[in-house]
Amino acid sequence: MLQQAKTSPRPSPKPSPSLRDLFTPKLVTVLREGYGLPQLRADALAGLTVAIVALPLSMAIAIACGVSPDKGLATAIIGGFLISAFGGSRFQIGGPAGAFIVLVAATIERHGYDGFLLATMIAGLVLVLIGFLRLGTYIKYIPHPVTVGFSAGIAVIILASQFKELLGLTLAGPEPAALLPKVEALWQVRETANGATIALAVASIGLIILVRRIDARLPAFLIVVLAATLASWAFGLPVETIGSRFGEVPRGLPAPSMPALSLDKVLTVLPDALALALLGGIESLLSAVVADGMTGRRHRSNCELVAQGLANIASPLFGGLTATGTIARTATNVRAGAIGPVSGMLHALFLLVFMLVAAPLAAYVPLAALGAVLAVVAWNMAERHAFASILTRSRGEAVVLLATFLLTVFRDLTEGIAVGVVLGSFLFMHRMGELVAVERHASLGMDDEADAPAGAREAYDSGRVADPDVIVYSIAGPLFFAAAGNVGAILERIGSRPKTLVLDLSQVPFADSTAARALLSIARETTRRGARLYIAGASPSVRRVLAHEGLKVPLVRYAATVAAARDAAGRALATL
Repeated sequence: MLQQAKTSPRPSPKPSPSLRDLFTPKLVTVLREGYGLPQLRADALAGLTVAIVALPLSMAIAIACGVSPDKGLATAIIGGFLISAFGGSRFQIGGPAGAFIVLVAATIERHGYDGFLLATMIAGLVLVLIGFLRLGTYIKYIPHPVTVGFSAGIAVIILASQFKELLGLTLAGPEPAALLPKVEALWQVRETANGATIALAVASIGLIILVRRIDARLPAFLIVVLAATLASWAFGLPVETIGSRFGEVPRGLPAPSMPALSLDKVLTVLPDALALALLGGIESLLSAVVADGMTGRRHRSNCELVAQGLANIASPLFGGLTATGTIARTATNVRAGAIGPVSGMLHALFLLVFMLVAAPLAAYVPLAALGAVLAVVAWNMAERHAFASILTRSRGEAVVLLATFLLTVFRDLTEGIAVGVVLGSFLFMHRMGELVAVERHASLGMDDEADAPAGAREAYDSGRVADPDVIVYSIAGPLFFAAAGNVGAILERIGSRPKTLVLDLSQVPFADSTAARALLSIARETTRRGARLYIAGASPSVRRVLAHEGLKVPLVRYAATVAAARDAAGRALATL
């Protein structure tokens, strides 16, 4: 006799991480691994590289939001330092992000800058709460067409927000935040376009493209801003600069102060605060996922959200904007050879040094050059190839993409995300429902069949051929509410009236209460006809759900296998 092979014992499951493990910042993890001078040198170089990229971007984003450039620098310094120090990603770089331009501008337009600061602090508290409730894990379930749709929508809005700077237009009043009113207002003042501004903007965009083609590692944005500043000063170009609009950029950060606080004000800004928190969580975790993909590391999503929350509580105290993880700067940090979060902390300190030393020089920077920087950022954000791929790949995903994109552009960012997620969920449920198959087990004596390979053909069972009173149906796939109606309709259309119905659920990985109620209806109808229902092969979890909804003896009987159900049915029929 052949000796039965011994099965190796299953490895014991890894213990679940403790609360302390989940919320330990990656900075602590990196320091525990051993951190010395070589690691510090690598992080310092990466931090300096990112700071050079972040300097013009932070000012440009602040100006696009309708505030002075020092607000963007304060966000990158305070928010960026805290996100790196307390975050759950080794490589995340925090600061002001282009994705927030339209939302920040609209919030300032509705509530004033003081109301926006309060909304940002509330958003920070919400992010801390989401993190500690461990809800950050669920943000990753946002469908890809939704992220592509709102990224493309934001890109369109950012580009539209830079028409004024790129063309040198002059508005009598403030620029509207919404797209259609903005375009209408800009069109009405089209005669004020400045030829020198247009030429400088076009040259700046061309120089950015040229520098990147020569060497992608060069800080193209900073090079272009410096070149445009020198050109406008040397040739005396009649273009608007940071100094002409905002005055001199202050040296250093302002003293911390709280925005005006009252219950009525909190309730007024709460919807915008929730929108800021939602977008901040999505943008930050997407950035962390990008860093994970580039490095093979894994971030702690809930710890990252807590750090984002702390950054957004602190940034408004210094007059800063909403802070979040930034994908482009984070990718730059990775490519620059960063080891851990120290690079992000040093990036913030380098920006502070730049602000202390060179702030007065920023007054000479042409706004057209910063507009060119954001125009290129918007072009890169659009994810054009992904957009076109989704449109041609799937009709359902195209609907989700276009709904998110159009609502983001013409209505509201959070509305676009919400509708996109709902449509994506319906699409997923529809597809999962289509995976559920219901098949009737055929008797071995019904039709002529070719011989199967040896060992693959089922053994002859005279009971199955001789007993037409037992019908077996096999259900395969997830048995949940999206599939419940189809399964119920198929089973209710059973042509014959057997004395025994066997449902094989051995290929059902899970079931929900709606599907269980559909099977309960089948069970009651089967019992009403005087027949018996057997459920075979149900896993313990599926059986618990079914039993909870009332599928119990004597309404239904359970068997380990279809063969066992047949045997039990045969014995029951023999006693009749």
